[in-house]
Amino acid sequence: MNIVISGNRANYTLMTTILAWTGMVVMSSLYLTIPLISLFSDYFHISLSKAGFTSSVFSLGFALGCFFYGAISEKYGRKNIIVFGLFSLSMITLLLGLVNDFSVILLLRGLQGLAAATFSPVALAYTLEVFPNDRKVGTVGFISTGFLVAGIVGQVFSGYVSEHSHWHVIFYVLAVVYAMTALLVVWILPKGIVHNETKNIWAPLKRIGSIFTNRNLIFSYIIAFVLLMSFVSMYIILGAYLTSDSFGMKSQNLIYIRAFGIVGMVMSPFAGKLAKRFNVLFVLKLALCLSIISLTVMSFVSTIAGLTIISILFVGGIALAVPSLVTLVSQLGWNMGGIAVSMYTVILFAGTSVAPFISVYLIQSGSFAVAFLLLAITLSIGFVSALMIKSGKNVGSN
Repeated sequence: MNIVISGNRANYTLMTTILAWTGMVVMSSLYLTIPLISLFSDYFHISLSKAGFTSSVFSLGFALGCFFYGAISEKYGRKNIIVFGLFSLSMITLLLGLVNDFSVILLLRGLQGLAAATFSPVALAYTLEVFPNDRKVGTVGFISTGFLVAGIVGQVFSGYVSEHSHWHVIFYVLAVVYAMTALLVVWILPKGIVHNETKNIWAPLKRIGSIFTNRNLIFSYIIAFVLLMSFVSMYIILGAYLTSDSFGMKSQNLIYIRAFGIVGMVMSPFAGKLAKRFNVLFVLKLALCLSIISLTVMSFVSTIAGLTIISILFVGGIALAVPSLVTLVSQLGWNMGGIAVSMYTVILFAGTSVAPFISVYLIQSGSFAVAFLLLAITLSIGFVSALMIKSGKNVGSN
């Protein structure tokens, strides 16, 4: 059964809500294991860096999937791929709750990332097909906000459940959530347009070479790599700092610190409005500056309240940067048939895959203050790259 699109704005509002909700719960799976790194280290008697592979293999699976699902959905239908992915994600997540072998967990996390990738690129393409022109930008903004909020919600949910129950329960609950969400998508979202069943799903890969001839795109991808890497790393370092002897905070209280990050996420919907007033490249530079300054200040702050407030500002910068960067990449690669945005997604989540290892290395650098400073320097590479992007036709204007 499908709700018919009749021109009633309430229908589009409901569809937008479902898409944003689905984006949030699907992408939450990426961040689930960040609060569990120490727990897995103790539970499986492994190093922290090895425990961090649970996040990395998910990101690699997700990045790999983003290469293909756009073309696959064009051949078999956007909605069909989203529903297939959600049911697959539900089954894989349930299996994760049933195993106790770390090697099997890594395998399933990689498959979980591969299944989760059926939503992000496909949902954005689906929105552009189904929604009227006056609602497309707003809907994409809400979906992007869902992706960002997932970075906080996933950690808060995982941390809370692991402290009050067994870590297996996290996956049991989410398996049910994904199955219920799949049913909502089946019932509420229309199928969309008729697709080309003769589509060659390997065709987009043939255009990859053209990406690396575009100087501005290369710098954009450098920004993408360090962007979510710094987001994930900040929370890993902050969690380790607050639970160290310096503060002695109990790990269960970290969920409240992470929850405050949602306040910073409210900046995301303003990216479009700021880009219209100035331009998207300017907003991106401003957002990166805010996050870099916040990380630098965190290295000098020695109170929990101060660190919490500054972390909110940091998240606000990231929340502004992500939608600005994806808009910039789509402008720079407007004539490449979508492969530019697909590559952006791959590189963005490749950054999250190395974040746990970067975080452990930075924490071992000598002090947490130094770790925050080094992370600020790493993110500064993104800001320098933004400065290297040359303005011109189809660059930065909105």
